Amino acid sequence: MQFVVVTGMSGAGKSTALRVLEDYGFFCVDNLPPPLLPKFTEVCALTSSEITKAAFGIDIRGGHMFGNLPEIVDELKKSGGAVTVLFLECEDETLVKRFKETRRSHPLSKNDRIETGIEKERELLYAIKKKSDYIMDTTHFLTRQLREQITDIFLSGGDFKSITITALSFGFKYGIPSDADLVFDVRFIPNPFYTKLRPLTGLSPEVRDFVLSAEGAAEFLEKLNSMLDFLLPRYVKEGKNALVVAIGCTGGKHRSVCLAQAVYEHLKDSGQSVIVSHRDMDKDS
Repeated sequence: MQFVVVTGMSGAGKSTALRVLEDYGFFCVDNLPPPLLPKFTEVCALTSSEITKAAFGIDIRGGHMFGNLPEIVDELKKSGGAVTVLFLECEDETLVKRFKETRRSHPLSKNDRIETGIEKERELLYAIKKKSDYIMDTTHFLTRQLREQITDIFLSGGDFKSITITALSFGFKYGIPSDADLVFDVRFIPNPFYTKLRPLTGLSPEVRDFVLSAEGAAEFLEKLNSMLDFLLPRYVKEGKNALVVAIGCTGGKHRSVCLAQAVYEHLKDSGQSVIVSHRDMDKDS
């Protein structure tokens, strides 16, 4: 038997995660009160039961009963239950944006601000987050990327990394990304904007060849990748679960796109959980 508890921040993608697990054959129950979890696992474990794997969405909608979840999970694991806790995290700014886009209020905000509800929820989730087997930051995730991560954890048997990296290209003229952890300026490389390559982007082979053949570009990329290889295990050790590596050029269309893509490919090849995003690539179109 395989049991998965899906919990985390409201708006972080728990419903989507449950749908993905359901697509993969999990029997899914959303908004299960924590006290019912042991009884449900007992029913599933019966020899006559056709359920071989189940996922339970449990979060602060359970009210005062939610506070018992860490102790209940501990008891199930002590009794030999194969229980895995997946915690979905997300940055405050993105959560606020998602609530506003869906025109929904936060479960704990009532008539107050969304930010107030998020702050209260973080406090309530602190204990279960510390006991979670996997912490997944969905701030920059598309549904496809969330599906890929869940597949790696629960179906492919892959080595899921507890830190998710975003290789982000941007243009300085549009501002430095507010969520960037590491920022690198590649404006020392000649700009393809002033050549016949101007209509293309950093994803094209022609621009890639132009950028990486420039003096110092390949050496810079090698040193950047080496530094990231050095830093990542140390960030993981300190408990960081999301890292945004922002690479900027003037307009965010050529040089930064090329190098962010190269960093993404390096990290992907080394087995990291990484996504790539080109924030300003199409703004000059």
